[in-house]
Parts: sequence; C-alpha cells; structure tokens
Amino acid sequence: MRVRSTVLGLVVCVTCGAAVAAFQPQAGSKTWLGKHAEIEQFIKTAKTVGEETIKVGVTKPQRVLLAPGGPVAAVAFSRVHGRHLGYWDSYKADIAAYEVDKLLQLDMVPPVVEVRYRDELGRASMWVDNVRMWDVKEQVVAPDQLAFQRQVVRMKMFDDFIGNTDRNAGNLLLDPAYNLILIDHTRAFTAGDKLVTKLTRVDRELWQRMLAITEAQLKDAIGKWVMGSQIRDVIKRRNRMAAEILTLPTT
Repeated sequence: MRVRSTVLGLVVCVTCGAAVAAFQPQAGSKTWLGKHAEIEQFIKTAKTVGEETIKVGVTKPQRVLLAPGGPVAAVAFSRVHGRHLGYWDSYKADIAAYEVDKLLQLDMVPPVVEVRYRDELGRASMWVDNVRMWDVKEQVVAPDQLAFQRQVVRMKMFDDFIGNTDRNAGNLLLDPAYNLILIDHTRAFTAGDKLVTKLTRVDRELWQRMLAITEAQLKDAIGKWVMGSQIRDVIKRRNRMAAEILTLPTT
C-alpha cells in the first residue's frame, strides 16, 4: 500500500459485572479466516482513498480507507516505534503477534502487515466491521457459554505466551457471533519470563500447539520483527507457563 502437555479443563470464570452483551446471534466478523494471504497482499498493494483519526488508542492510529471492491474496506495504520507515554510501543510487535497467531492457528488476530504510507513505514491492520469493544469485567451471556469462555482462556494464554502487557477494552473486540477478536499488540514481546496473567484453566489444543513450537520456527516467522532475545523470552515464558500448569487442578 503506497499512499495510500497437561490436559486441563477448558472453562474459565469470566469476572462478573453489571452489564450483559446485547448482541443477538448472527454472522460473525472474522471474514479473514481462510483468506490470510489474499488479504495480506491486498492491504500491501491497495490504493488508498481517504483517512480519519481514530479517537480510541494512545498511539493515535489512523483509519485508512482502501479502494472499494477488495476483501478489506479499511485498515488501521500506526507508525509507532519507540518510547511512548513511558512504554515501549512498536508496530513491529503487532505484526509479530499476528504471525504467532497464525503459527498457533489461534484465528483471533486480524491480518497485520508492514506498509509504507505517506512516506513512513508502519503497520496496517485489517479494520474489522460490526464489532464493539469488550471489557473482561463485563458479563457476557452467550448461546454457547463454554465456547465463549474457552476463547477467554485462549486469549490469556496467548497474552502470556507473547508477553502482551496491554490487554484492555480498547484492543479487545466482540462481534455479534460472540467471537473475541484481538487487536493492537504494540506492547507485546516484553523482556523476561514474567507472565502477564495468572492462568486458572488451560485450553488443551492451544497448549499442545504452544509446546510444539520451536525457537527456530519462531525465528523464521517473526525474526524480522523482533530481536533474538525476545524470541528466546517467548520460550522462557512457555516454560514458566508449563510450571504453573502443573499446579492447576485437573478436574
């Protein structure tokens, strides 16, 4: 785009709040599934036709409109890469998080690619329509409550794995089919093995995929976007997750 392997239960208790999701079951918004390569290529090459500033988000991303007729109508563009409001934020970490999502077959992070926009490099993230922000303190009553809670478990495991220190309502979306969609991982891949959330339940399938990933695979997938020490810290966090998982109940 130019100018343009511990088997544990799957249920986790969502912190309860007063509000209840108002969406009625209908078509979901994860339109990128099965179309990753197509959408990545389109975002990289599509002509841009307009832009507007996004009011949500401390890094002040822009919503950039793409030429109609393609699989994506708009992207969120951010050029942030450096110290910002006392934190290290990088668009490269956002791209790396998407690539790890693909490795894990998580299917919760929309496509994110590097582009040059207005002569500046940054990341363009697929703009997902028909969603709203969701706070984990808000109670959701979904048609399939087990499936929804399983998504929450997976989100927490993913954040621990990639060291994402900034999960909040501004980067956690909910669609009408009760799919959780994860965006904006500019503060991921932090240094060290500290886990950002305490696991109380684990999703077996996702954990097996995490265990199977090697440092070499991570280097191939995200070595362009994060340093070798950050990749090694992913493995360290996984090892710490494994130690904590052994202490969890197996019922």
